[in-house]
Parts: sequence; structure tokens; C-alpha cells
Amino acid sequence: MRCKKCPQQAAIKLPQHNAAYCKTCFTEFVHSQVAKAIKKQKMFSHDDRILVAVSGGKDSMALWAILLKLGYRADALYVDLGIGNYSMQSRQKVEHFNDSVAQPLGATLQIHTLAENEGAGVKELAMMINRPTCSACGTMKRYHFNRTALEKDYDVMATGHNLDDEASRLLGNVLHWQTDFLEKQTPTLPASLDGFAKKVKPLYRLTEREMAAYAIINKIAYIVDECPMSKGSKMLVYKDVLNRLEEASPGTKQVFYFQFLDKQAKEQAATQNITAQDQSRLSPCHSCGQPTSMEVCTYCKMMTKAKAAV
Repeated sequence: MRCKKCPQQAAIKLPQHNAAYCKTCFTEFVHSQVAKAIKKQKMFSHDDRILVAVSGGKDSMALWAILLKLGYRADALYVDLGIGNYSMQSRQKVEHFNDSVAQPLGATLQIHTLAENEGAGVKELAMMINRPTCSACGTMKRYHFNRTALEKDYDVMATGHNLDDEASRLLGNVLHWQTDFLEKQTPTLPASLDGFAKKVKPLYRLTEREMAAYAIINKIAYIVDECPMSKGSKMLVYKDVLNRLEEASPGTKQVFYFQFLDKQAKEQAATQNITAQDQSRLSPCHSCGQPTSMEVCTYCKMMTKAKAAV
């Protein structure tokens, strides 16, 4: 099969786009999709300082690489969760990319280690406070990414969520009619509330398969294994369902999520104006100063409980 854009032999077929590309043209396709996402959602400009949340996985590593190739000022933050060999390998991938690619381009990698700063890894901390590991992990990562973005004066924080992530999250929210989450499920969350950094998802137009292919073609080393703590996650079930639908009808994920965004855009004034009511519910945490709807934020409560359990 020939490449859609040039006479070369195609390396990857994309049924949802009714296209096939050689390695070079596929890389250009991915870059164009990211550029389109950034422009369409008004995520950031080349003057902005971007903090990329990296995990060592294909999506976040590819995102950091793409933003640097597109000429953006993109630094990264890695949170070492202390999950045994998995965290050791993922950290090695991040540090290798930083040393070989990012640092020579003037980018900076910041690392926050839970074992050093919180006193234990995420699994141990979750056990101390009697919470599911994934729940504790999400709270800690969101806390440190937001804190770092604000303290280091970054204009925006970027995460590697792809189309599969967003479509499966949407499916879960729809199945449970979680309207509060639906209202805020967008590729761009503005810094409309004091204490929250602007958050964006530049990969929302690209599938998990496309990101894996991009990483392989462009020789970006990443950790292949899923996080061992994610076993049994409902999100993996939703992804499996959508993958089956996609196989039977290519483009299902794209139609499902993009039509949701189109309908959401028509209510933009209501969905983006999160100020008056939500703002009144938020105030600085008495312990750390980050925004919360309570006197003490969830992160600080978790850490207090963890220290008491030691």
C-alpha cells in the first residue's frame, strides 16, 4: 500500500481517516494534528512557558518530544511514585530522553520523589490512609503538577491524554451521568479559578495506537507495561469496549468525543464561566495554600493521616 501523501510504501494504516502513511508523512500527520489541537482550543503560544506532566509512558514522552520539535518552550515534571521496578524503569526513560533530547534543546526536567518528600511510595501511602492506590496517586500527581506550575510561573500545564483516554473517560461519565465531570471534560481547562494552573491536552485528536506508532517510528524509548496499580481499573474496561466498537466501525472514538466537544462548544459561555458559584466554594487550604472547597485540602488530609499511621 502506498502512502497517501508520497510515493513511498506506507508504514501505518489509519482506517478511521481512510488513509495510510509512510514513516515521514505519518510523523508530519501527528505534528499537524497536535498543531491543529493547539490552535483550535487556543491552548498556548510560542511565547508561553509549558510544563509537561511526564510519566515515562508513550503519550507523555511523545508529547514532550513533539512540543520541542514544534519549537515550544516545554519543560517537564516527573513524579516518582515509588512503585518498585515500574517507577525505576519509567524514571530511567524520562531521564534518558531529558539527557539525550530535551536538555540539549534548553529544556528542563524536574523530579519530585514521593519517598523522599512524603516519606513513602504511593502504594504504602494509600495503605496508610485506607484509600485505593489509583485514587491516592491521582490526588498526589494533580497536587504536585499544579503546585509546580504555579510556583515556577508556567503559563500552562500539558498532559499526554490521548483520544482513547478522553473517549473512555467520557463513556464512564455518561454511563454514570456524572454531569459535573461532563461539564469540565474539555481539552482545555482555563486558569479561571485562583490557584489552579491552566491545563491542556494537546494529544486529544490522536489515538493510543497512533501515539505508540509515533514513539516507535521516532525512536522514543518509553515504558511499555501498564502501571501494576491499574489492574482492575474501570477505565481499562471502557477502553476495551471502545476498541471493539472501533474495530467494527472505524472512527467511532473520534465521532463520539468530537461530537461531544461540538455540542459542548455551543454552550461555551455556560461551561467556561465556572467563576461565580465555584469560586465562592474555593479558598486557600489552611495548611498548604492551594485552592480547596474545604478548610484543609485532600492532599494535606492524606499526608496528615499517613504521618499519624507511621
